[in-house]
Amino acid sequence: MVEITGLGGLVILILDLWAIISIIGSAATTGKKVLWCLAVILLPILGFIAWLIGGPRADGRRT
Repeated sequence: MVEITGLGGLVILILDLWAIISIIGSAATTGKKVLWCLAVILLPILGFIAWLIGGPRADGRRT
């Protein structure tokens, strides 16, 4: 089993937080948001990669 500590763990934490914030700010349904957040939380690396490829993203435009 691969153990990620130190700087690598901090980078993964930051990327996962970015993904979760983006998921919450997206226009997806509440159910999809919950499932994506659980995927990122329970599987930090694989969940982030899956979200990066096909997950909901926040609208970048500000009003």
